[in-house]
Amino acid sequence: MWMTYIILTSNNPAASTKFKAYIHACFSIKDLGPLKYFLTIEIARGLEGMFLCQRKCALDITKECGLLGAKLAECLNEENHKLALASSRELRDATHYRR
Repeated sequence: MWMTYIILTSNNPAASTKFKAYIHACFSIKDLGPLKYFLTIEIARGLEGMFLCQRKCALDITKECGLLGAKLAECLNEENHKLALASSRELRDATHYRR
């Protein structure tokens, strides 16, 4: 059984309702209500619009790696910095860094 997720956005509630009714007539659908999370992205609504945030995802990865209590460090990147080939050995398990 296939499951497909669709995010429907509109500034016209009547058109959204009509479209959802049409899709429901064609397929078996379930309306999950206002979007809160999608693919690790948190969606918050305010008077100025929608705001997207990956804070929860970042916290989950930090916790999983055992770094939740680590101190923050300021890391300023130099503008127009040219990268060079690494001279250090490769990581044994780079799984955490690839996420």
